[in-house]
Amino acid sequence: MKKLVLALWLCATCILTAQQTQKAEALDSVMITTKINIPEKNSGKVVTTITRAQLANKQGQSIAQVLNQIAGFEINGSRSNDGQNLGYYIRGGRNRQVLIVVDGVAVNDPSSIANDYDLRLIAAQTIERIEIIKGASSTLYGSGAATAVISITTLADSKETLHAIFSSSVSTNRSAEDNQGDLKTPFTITSPGAHTSLFDLSGTLAKVSYNVSFTSRYADGLSAVEAPQDASQAFLSDRYTQYQTRGRVTYKFNKNISYSHNFSFGKVKADFDSFNYTDASNQNTTKQVTTGGQLLWKYNKGMLVVNDSYTFIDREFYSSFPSKFESKAYGLDAYGTYKASKNLTFLVGLGYNSSSFTSYSVPFGATQLVKGLDDNIANFTIVDPYLNLHYISSFGLNINAGARLNNHNLYGSHAVYNINPSYNFNIGKATLKVLGSYSTAYITPSLFQIHAPEYGNLELEPEQNATLESGFEFTKTDKLRVSVVYFDRTETNFIDFVTVDPDNFLYQYQNIDTVFNASGLEVEAMMSLTKQMSFNANYTNTQPDRRFAMRIPKHKANAQLSYTTERGYVSFNYQFVGDREDSYFNNDTFTTDTITLDSFSTLDLSLARELSFTDDMRIFLNISNILNQDYQELYRYQTRGRNITLGFTLGL
Repeated sequence: MKKLVLALWLCATCILTAQQTQKAEALDSVMITTKINIPEKNSGKVVTTITRAQLANKQGQSIAQVLNQIAGFEINGSRSNDGQNLGYYIRGGRNRQVLIVVDGVAVNDPSSIANDYDLRLIAAQTIERIEIIKGASSTLYGSGAATAVISITTLADSKETLHAIFSSSVSTNRSAEDNQGDLKTPFTITSPGAHTSLFDLSGTLAKVSYNVSFTSRYADGLSAVEAPQDASQAFLSDRYTQYQTRGRVTYKFNKNISYSHNFSFGKVKADFDSFNYTDASNQNTTKQVTTGGQLLWKYNKGMLVVNDSYTFIDREFYSSFPSKFESKAYGLDAYGTYKASKNLTFLVGLGYNSSSFTSYSVPFGATQLVKGLDDNIANFTIVDPYLNLHYISSFGLNINAGARLNNHNLYGSHAVYNINPSYNFNIGKATLKVLGSYSTAYITPSLFQIHAPEYGNLELEPEQNATLESGFEFTKTDKLRVSVVYFDRTETNFIDFVTVDPDNFLYQYQNIDTVFNASGLEVEAMMSLTKQMSFNANYTNTQPDRRFAMRIPKHKANAQLSYTTERGYVSFNYQFVGDREDSYFNNDTFTTDTITLDSFSTLDLSLARELSFTDDMRIFLNISNILNQDYQELYRYQTRGRNITLGFTLGL
């Protein structure tokens, strides 16, 4: 209640200070597309946008590696072997508190414990734009949007009749230990390594546009688990392969109405080692098939958008404990906007989700997979109507507010809301935006937590999050931009794995009464030193609840110095990650022990150049971890040392 009062006070303060006429022009040309298209200066959030051009300057990096440079983000596993599972530790949270949206529809894996989505299933080369909205956003996006929403838009169709893009790169894939003593030829491309490729074909013919792409990646040479120092030889490398085919066709009925339908198929295959840090010939494969569409109708005072997606995901593990999971999810998000006046826009929407999964395992004493849980039992549906309004005054005040009613077929109804005021002050050629927000969010129990044999609980309620944010953003034309945001997030109704009967080894997922808290500060600065040189930096201080502090650094910083010309660019990227805690199972004492992982820093170099005789071909070179920093991202798991990537992009 105190935090709600504070948020209302922030709103009142904005209104009271609105007696001075202010007009901020600095960010008029920067649009954000979080359902209501508005200039960024009128948003009460500090929204991070990664454009196609920026992604082109990060050739050779995965989505996880790109996102790991954002303030407040720690994508654990992005620096390790390609097959390493990813941990989304954002603002002191975990995977199930991050929502990933692809082309307007929330995506997830109903068979996973956290109901999360594996970003490795999307190739960075197929992305047009990424928008990151931090903080609780369940009123607009539904379940899981507690710490961040990562909204991904895939490649746009070309306006030409036929346009093709081909990109290919090769790289080393070595740990820091492999590079030790290799001073004479530190950048030699050795085999095995890694190879990434993209072929994209798109165009427009009258009222029809299309896009077809194929991506692949192969990596070898790096073991998942690091061999102990007294080992007689290094562990065998763990291979990783990934490929994806995407297609989309769009028909434009007229200048205001269009419909597009898409289809994609992807597969990831990754070797992994044993959980007790020994070398093993284990493997897991993930297959994903997705189809869906978008209906877009622009009318005089707004637009109607209907997005839907049907996803099939199969995961299979080949190890001493083989298992298989088959999941299905259908998602629908339909919303309409109406501009009631020059200053006020309404949004009314409806979200729908239907999820199910089937699991297989090998019972004790058996040799074949047996169905353990059927999708006739493991399923749920969610229906969420929601309302949002955005007010943009003529004197600098902006207010965004909304509410959502979550209706679940098992636990009933649950309401969330948000209020997000901001105010723009015009200071000469500069703009100062002061912002504050109070937002609530919910995380639906996963199908595994509800229905897992022996552990499931049909009485589970959704986890609840509430986030308070306050801060400012200072912008001076396109020369300087500085933002400071403080956040404080409270978790209640947490779903825990509880010991029910220790004598008989009985456990169950249950909601617990404990209240958890995480807070922190995010500082970002972007400045143009000259017309061609720019400097970007961010710092994050995260104070997670002690219980969830594993693998989350309290201090993290990123810095980038770039020099860009019409035909190329060069940039240096620095990252510092502070001390973190991790845990491991001690085979000697049969206990779970805690260990502190040392801080580390890395320095990367990226450069690209269009060939002088053509504008259609660009070559690029990336050198990661130039100083060959030896560190552990996860206890006893390998990380990449100094590596080089060389490639080209050709447009036809």
